[in-house]
Amino acid sequence: LLAGVSYAILQGREVIDVACIGAADIVNKIALREDHLFRIYSNTKLITSCAVLLLYEEGHFQLDDPIERFIPQLANRRVLKLAATTLDDTEPANGSITIRHLLTHMSGLGYGVLDPGTLLFKAFTERKILSAMMPLSEMIEQLAPLPLLFHPGTAWEYSISIDVLGRLVEIVSGQRFDAFLRARIFAPLGMVDTGFHVPTSQHHRLTAYYKGADVMKPMKPGLTRIEHPYPGAYLQAAPRHSGGGGLVSTLSDMVGLVRGLLPGGDTLLKPATLTLMMTNQLPAGRSIGFPTLGPVPGKGHGLAGAVTLQPNPFDPPNSIDEFQWGGIGGTHWWISPRTNLSAVLMTQRHMGFWHPFAFEFKKLVYAAAT
Repeated sequence: LLAGVSYAILQGREVIDVACIGAADIVNKIALREDHLFRIYSNTKLITSCAVLLLYEEGHFQLDDPIERFIPQLANRRVLKLAATTLDDTEPANGSITIRHLLTHMSGLGYGVLDPGTLLFKAFTERKILSAMMPLSEMIEQLAPLPLLFHPGTAWEYSISIDVLGRLVEIVSGQRFDAFLRARIFAPLGMVDTGFHVPTSQHHRLTAYYKGADVMKPMKPGLTRIEHPYPGAYLQAAPRHSGGGGLVSTLSDMVGLVRGLLPGGDTLLKPATLTLMMTNQLPAGRSIGFPTLGPVPGKGHGLAGAVTLQPNPFDPPNSIDEFQWGGIGGTHWWISPRTNLSAVLMTQRHMGFWHPFAFEFKKLVYAAAT
């Protein structure tokens, strides 16, 4: 069950359908509107990756440059041995983490979110590495002593890599991460409501956030309003500008972002960069996967999101080469170069990443428009 859903469907750069259905706040009976603000969580990763690629286009670095050229604390990595029981049970990394590894989640850094009970989950928790109260500079210092899950470039694991890239943007540009995003992405694309917190005067526009009755049974009836990741989150500025999951945005702003990545007009990045961004970067035979779900067959990863190499039973059959990602709160985007279809789909339900509603919606869109 969902409190409310908003969506926009694009054919080329033209919005061909848009709707807001249901409630932004169930208890107060507030209907969902296009100007409501959503916690977009990991949809932030697309924006951070675009920021990195803007700097790449300007020649500040190459994608295969080692990250220690800019963040020396991440040099000389060590890797957990197979079946390690302590953080000291390590071996030297076979090579450096590169910027490409960070963009594609092949760095080995891990996330400490989806793998409770593991050594790195415990270490991330003890060091408060994901805390909104810890600025990016301090996050790097806390990450520096920790081992990697695997040798860089040898596997895929969803990770804090994109937060590290936020710090890279700060170092290379000489600007705070939020200031860079405002100047180089939000202003050019007209994303007037996107940021790391909601101004006091706009608190009434922040959509309520809900969790389901059973995280393992997403269709089980029952919603409970919660505050996540902590009480009062996003209502005031926090020290962390999380490139991996810190932004709030609106449906119209996200449509502006997606449109800025599509051919047929001015684009945020050069055409060659956009093609590279939407092209699978993983080695042949490798797919993405998550600790609780296992491998996701047929899904590779580009420089800012997953790429459908072979549709699985949950995908529309004609979705090959689709470029997409979602956030833990149920906000999704996709771009399909083959069919010229794109969409933004937004709700606020905890653990709504690749929720059944998103699969069903996408199948209906493809069936109706292609």
